Amino acid sequence: MKKILAIIAIFLLAGCTRGSFENVSSEKAKEMIDQGDVIVLDVRNLDEYNSGHIPESELLPLPEIEGMSEELDKDKSYLVVCRSGNRSQQAADILLEKGFKKIYNMTGGMNEWSYEIEN
Repeated sequence: MKKILAIIAIFLLAGCTRGSFENVSSEKAKEMIDQGDVIVLDVRNLDEYNSGHIPESELLPLPEIEGMSEELDKDKSYLVVCRSGNRSQQAADILLEKGFKKIYNMTGGMNEWSYEIEN
């Protein structure tokens, strides 16, 4: 009986835990973008974004992401980027808390992005 209760408790706890995002390299991010698998959210500030960003990325600065997340489709996949990967990790956590399921964080951020950029 104790084993059954323990198993039930584990399943209940697992069901209550929040999901997690996936960290991806800039190479994997580029592949996902090229395949049209994700929408790119750039969480840097406007000046950083204007100095160079991934083509077709959407600017959504980290301080604004919580309030603006309701305008995003929770059924879509999002790749979150910033300068180094720290703010994007915070943004990924916020999106998960808001109920998003398919979130990817580009580790190393734009510092590691060696592909095309727009100004």
